Parts: sequence; structure tokens; C-alpha cells
Amino acid sequence: MTTTRVTTLLTGLCRDDSGRCLRLAAAFGAVYLIWGSTYLAIRVAIETIPPFVMAGSRFLLAGAILYIWSAARGSGRPSRAHWLTALIVGGLLLAGGNGAVTWSEQEVPSGLAALVVATIPIWMVLLDAIRPGGTRPTKFTILGVVIGFFGIALLFGPANLSAAGGIRPISMIVLFFAPLSWAIGSLYSRGAPKPQAPLQGIGMQMLCGGALLLIAATATGQWSQFDAASVSPASIVSFLYLVVFGSIIAYSAYIWLLTATSPAKVSTYAYVNPVVAVFLGWAVASEPVTPAMLGAMAIILFSVTLISGMADRRRTVSTE
Repeated sequence: MTTTRVTTLLTGLCRDDSGRCLRLAAAFGAVYLIWGSTYLAIRVAIETIPPFVMAGSRFLLAGAILYIWSAARGSGRPSRAHWLTALIVGGLLLAGGNGAVTWSEQEVPSGLAALVVATIPIWMVLLDAIRPGGTRPTKFTILGVVIGFFGIALLFGPANLSAAGGIRPISMIVLFFAPLSWAIGSLYSRGAPKPQAPLQGIGMQMLCGGALLLIAATATGQWSQFDAASVSPASIVSFLYLVVFGSIIAYSAYIWLLTATSPAKVSTYAYVNPVVAVFLGWAVASEPVTPAMLGAMAIILFSVTLISGMADRRRTVSTE
């Protein structure tokens, strides 16, 4: 089902003029491949850079670039309400979500981390159902959530943990928090006040999230573990890749896609990212890929496809 969905999207990109087709293809390629590869890049970067130091510096640098660039293009001065939104969303998405992934990848293989993060749509459905004024899930959506939790249980099974060299439970618990934090931040951001310039808002979120991560680095004593002279060339390259490609190019492509095509098509990145991450982790870093992990991948992606398909159908019916 996932392959058919993505194939249908790609074959439909070129129904318009060729220039727009190329821009769409490039943007989808960036979101698909770059975001899928960031899990491996994180693992390499934190080999010689403490996780919170690396993540905080990454977002602070990327946020400063985006904010300054947006200001140079004439974006207005953000209000206090805009900065409050940036602090909350940046704290939940970047400090909480990405920070948890970065910290857990000290032990958790990058492919396994990507599969856990792929459960974000499951948490979005659950949280949206219980919040005031939220959307009540259909029976098929509930079925998708139940199936997804079977996949999560399989990921947390002893077969995957033992194959990865005995991951401590705390690492998996912290990783489990990442998609939940991301889902909460995503739901909050829907109605929160944001600047008119999207890139300015993203830059502000990165500045706030990066600052919170650097505070976390100080609170956990990671600065004392940081030795600039011992940072490897591979970690430096990975860090720069995360700043330029992961935080600036891919995010910019994602924001542009939200205005250039439907949210349903943009959401297909959730099906592709974990596949890319698992493959790269296996091919480049020799990370184990167990039958249990492959089974969990199939179950989770089927669950996400089922949930997203029902959401798309509700949106289509509501606009008819």
C-alpha cells in the first residue's frame, strides 16, 4: 500500500508545466532522502560531539541563518506572541523531539530510531481525539492505531534490543518520548500565532529549540565532555550536513511543499524516511536489521498508511 501511494504521487507530479514539475520533484527528493539520512548523520556527529551540544549548536546556527536571511528579505519584526509560539513549538519539536532522538542514538541504531519516530501520526490521532474540539477517530483509524502499537511492541522486543548490543531501557524510553513530543508540538502549532514569513517562524523555532538544548547540555554536564580538538572530521562533516541540508534545505523544501501541493501528498515523507534510514544504517554503519525490525517496519508503515488514508478521505468528503 505504501509503495503504491508514493508511486501514485510521483507519477502525478508532472501534470503541470515542466519547471514546476522539476521544483516539486527536487523538493520531494529533499524531504524524502535528506530527512531519511539525518538519522545516520546524527549518529556520526555525536560520536565525538556530546548530543545536546551537537543538536543545540546545529539548530542555533541554522536558526540564525534563516532568521537573518528572512530579515534581509524584509520580514517584519516578530511580536512577543510569535516568540512565545516559537519557544513552545521549538521546545516540543526540536528540543524535545529531535533532542530525544539525538540523545538516544548514543545507543540506539539510527534505523531503529527512525522507525520509532515514524509513529508520529499514531500519536497525532490519539492526541487530537482527546483534546477539546478534537476530531473523533473512525473505526478504521482506531484499527490503524491498534496495529501501530503492535509494531511499537515488536520494536521494543528483546530481539531488536539484543541484536543492537543490549540497549538500556532508558534509551528506548527517551526515544519513545520523541514522537509524542513532536505530535504535541505539531498540534499546538496549528492554531498558535506565527509570523507571516514562514522561514522567519522556522528560524525562531530553531533559535529557541537550540538555546533550550544548549541549556540542557549545561545542566547535564556535557560541555565538560566536549573537546574541540578531538572532534573527528566525520563528525564535523555530519554536523555541517545537518545544519545545511537537514535544517535549512529540507525544512525549506517542506514548507514550500505545504503551499505548492496538498498536505496529503507532503505527508508521504512519513512512509519513505524510515526505509531510507534503515537502509543507510545497514549499508553505511553496518547496523543490524533483524526480521523483527523488518516486521515492525511493515506493521508501522501499514498503520500510518491506514491512518493517513482515512484522514485524507475525511478531508475529501468535507470539501465536496
